[in-house]
Amino acid sequence: MPRYPACAASSVGPARTDGKGQSHRTPGDSLAPVAHNRVDVVEGNLDACLDELRPAERRLAPGEPLTSATRLTAGDAVALFTDQVRSRVLDVVARELKARGESYYTISSAGHENNAVIGALLRTTDPCFLHYRSGALMMARSRQAPRVDGVRDTLLSLTASADDPISQGRHKVWGSVELWVPPQTSTIASHLPKAVGAAFAHARMRRLGLPRRLPDDTVFCCSFGDASVNHATALSGINAARYAFRRGNPVPVLFVCEDNGVGISVDTPRSWVAATFRALPNLHYVRADGELDEVYDAVAGAIDRCRTARAPVFVHLPTVRLWGHAGSDVETTYRSLAEVCADEARDPIARNARRLVATGAATPGQLRDIVARTRAEVRAAAPAAAATPTLSTRAQVVAPLAPYTEDRCRADATATAPSDERARHFSGNLPEHAAAAPRRTLAAAINAALRDEMLRRPEMVLFGEDVGRKGGVYHVTAGLQQAFGAGRVFDTLLDETTILGVAQGAGLLGLLPVPEIQYLAYIHNALDQLRGEACSLSFFSSGQFTNPMVVRVAGLAYQKGFGGHFHNDNSIGALRDIPGLVLAVPSRGDDAARMLRGALALAKVDGRVVCFLDPIALYHEKDLHTAGDGGWLCDYPPPGSALLPGEVGVHGGEPGAAADLLVVTYGNGVRMSLQAARLLAEDHDVAVRVLDLRWLNPLPLEQVRAHAADCGRVLVADEARATGGGIADAVVADLVEHGFRGPVGSVRSAVSYVPLGPAGGTVLLSTGDIRDAAIHRVKA
Repeated sequence: MPRYPACAASSVGPARTDGKGQSHRTPGDSLAPVAHNRVDVVEGNLDACLDELRPAERRLAPGEPLTSATRLTAGDAVALFTDQVRSRVLDVVARELKARGESYYTISSAGHENNAVIGALLRTTDPCFLHYRSGALMMARSRQAPRVDGVRDTLLSLTASADDPISQGRHKVWGSVELWVPPQTSTIASHLPKAVGAAFAHARMRRLGLPRRLPDDTVFCCSFGDASVNHATALSGINAARYAFRRGNPVPVLFVCEDNGVGISVDTPRSWVAATFRALPNLHYVRADGELDEVYDAVAGAIDRCRTARAPVFVHLPTVRLWGHAGSDVETTYRSLAEVCADEARDPIARNARRLVATGAATPGQLRDIVARTRAEVRAAAPAAAATPTLSTRAQVVAPLAPYTEDRCRADATATAPSDERARHFSGNLPEHAAAAPRRTLAAAINAALRDEMLRRPEMVLFGEDVGRKGGVYHVTAGLQQAFGAGRVFDTLLDETTILGVAQGAGLLGLLPVPEIQYLAYIHNALDQLRGEACSLSFFSSGQFTNPMVVRVAGLAYQKGFGGHFHNDNSIGALRDIPGLVLAVPSRGDDAARMLRGALALAKVDGRVVCFLDPIALYHEKDLHTAGDGGWLCDYPPPGSALLPGEVGVHGGEPGAAADLLVVTYGNGVRMSLQAARLLAEDHDVAVRVLDLRWLNPLPLEQVRAHAADCGRVLVADEARATGGGIADAVVADLVEHGFRGPVGSVRSAVSYVPLGPAGGTVLLSTGDIRDAAIHRVKA
């Protein structure tokens, strides 16, 4: 390896020492050109450092501590140094592979290698949600699992190999099932809420007496950078941990902020992290800085406190970023060469080498051997990793995205609790018995279905804003907390990001979470928790980690005398665009109960993330055509029947029956389409078949095609906005692309927010709109 000084010899001043054995160089007034490849500079500096060191007079035995004040032994210190060198060499080789066109990722861990201490001190049963600069942590953690080859696994990930044991080439991630590291791809600390959720859920499972895969004293670690800690999602996660602990919940989460002082090109103000988090109530702050043994002791103390107090702890780990943000980042475009050189002089591996030699934990020759051997081993392993196959077909890539085992899901969805247990729970008044209970509204049917499912699924928990004591804003969860206890039905703080984070952590650990988002408009505050986090976990872990959940959302429009936009949101496009997300929208109470059973089965059996969107305006609707007709009330379908994706609702004749027009719709559109169908039959002698899609992602397009062929004409009645926020575009496009030759069109809501009061009717799809469009379509 070529050797270079930190900066050109003619441009740097003499070395100085800070009193702790750390050598620094002071840039001179004029800087001569330096090597373009800063990787070679830093590697050369390390070699020069090792050559300059002289052994201590006394050599420590492997079991001896480095000093009388530390827990770190000489043997453990040398092992940590080896972990750090492995991580550094992998970063170097990643760039060499990239230069040859054999790898695809160059965001390195260089300068962050002291996080190896965390990897060594945590157990493999302490789940880790990791920052992307966690190479040394993973090397140290891998030492605890003999079957895990951290070097090979990293090389396979860098080369997008299909043999990568975690993502199988879908992305470069830090992840391992055996090491309990669920893969994260976030660069904005959006994994903090799920880490907090996992810590909370672990304690909740103990409270509920449910079996757990992790020990009682497990700690949950998540790491992130100093720039990311300013993101709203990070602050949400930290706040949630403090809030939950303040309310008496165990929250053993170890927040690790790796502070290198810069986010890509934007510097972090000096002392910003410490000033922001050092004195927050219900959060213990630990600064882990200094020599390797000092960092080790600080981290060990932080982990001990987190483990024993079951409380959130914030570890502030100062680091340095070497070689820019990534391989493509030309750091000198926004930082001076003096700043770059100053950071290179703070290389933690060189500093740790000096400490090990000065204390007698290792000799210079021993450390040189570690560096040389590691470079040789990693470079020898790289070609084999680069030669492995990558994913080559669409089917291979998407395989873990949306698993669906229909037979197993149906078996789970149609299972029932013992009849005597149901009878006791409902006090003999079973909801399906018409004599004991009248026909039900949509809200009442969902409530009964939730009761039935919670009765037979002890791992099912329900939570959100106002769902507990109040029973929900629309009383959909009324009585559930009284029936199943505050451990399973509980209120959360008013933060959708936290609600979905808790759901992810709970699902990851084995619960079946049913979080509620109070209104559809509110889910947009936290949409990345579904899009970027929950729905990507199975994809980036090749199905080895999942976070099943059924997210209940009250949404869509048409509330009378209440709301305006934030309580009448009709935008579902953002949800339909999430890969792997199942989107269910019932319209009637009997459908809702059976669809909810199917949704829970999808989550339980296949680990799916399901969004169950309830039409608010239909919660308490009783009538269909005229006041008092009771046409929208339903009998409760007893357990044993369920609906799964692809199973549609048909009103107005089965296939083969005469119909002049097929109206494809969902949600509120079903009721309006049935009203329009009656008007068309009475006033225009037009026979209409209404197809209730029920499932909006994935859409049941095969069924639409079959019914369209049968009817000959198609109208899509989409209550979402005409800009593509709904399903009309996809349905019409699919019909055309599959050769449908009959008249086809759509009618939709206006491109507008929903105003308050009667003005809402001017922009929303109406029964009259559907009737008029149907007449036009029949005449076409």
